[in-house]
Amino acid sequence: MVIHKDTVNELMVWIDRNIHLPLVISAVATKAGYSKWHLQRLFKRETQQTLGEYIRKRRVILAASELASSHGSILDIALKYGFDSQQSFTRSFTKYFQEPPARWRREHYSPELY
Repeated sequence: MVIHKDTVNELMVWIDRNIHLPLVISAVATKAGYSKWHLQRLFKRETQQTLGEYIRKRRVILAASELASSHGSILDIALKYGFDSQQSFTRSFTKYFQEPPARWRREHYSPELY
């Protein structure tokens, strides 16, 4: 349904703009004007991923970009993107990129981006 697709697309833009905030699913659902249960079902149907997966994925991708373009510590970057610890960040990062953030940075760091 087009209305649901538009709602999900608008929500994804809002999430990207607010990715540095603590985004809990209940608050995102309130923002969208849906119940937590209904929003998660709608989001999964439209994107083939859960809302939580989308938020984690966006955080990891943005953190990877920052790892490649800055000298910031891995812990500082992890905290900036809402991870509780470097360990939880490393676990999520490795799940998505199949290598830990320190190795990824060594292979992808581009000083001209800094």
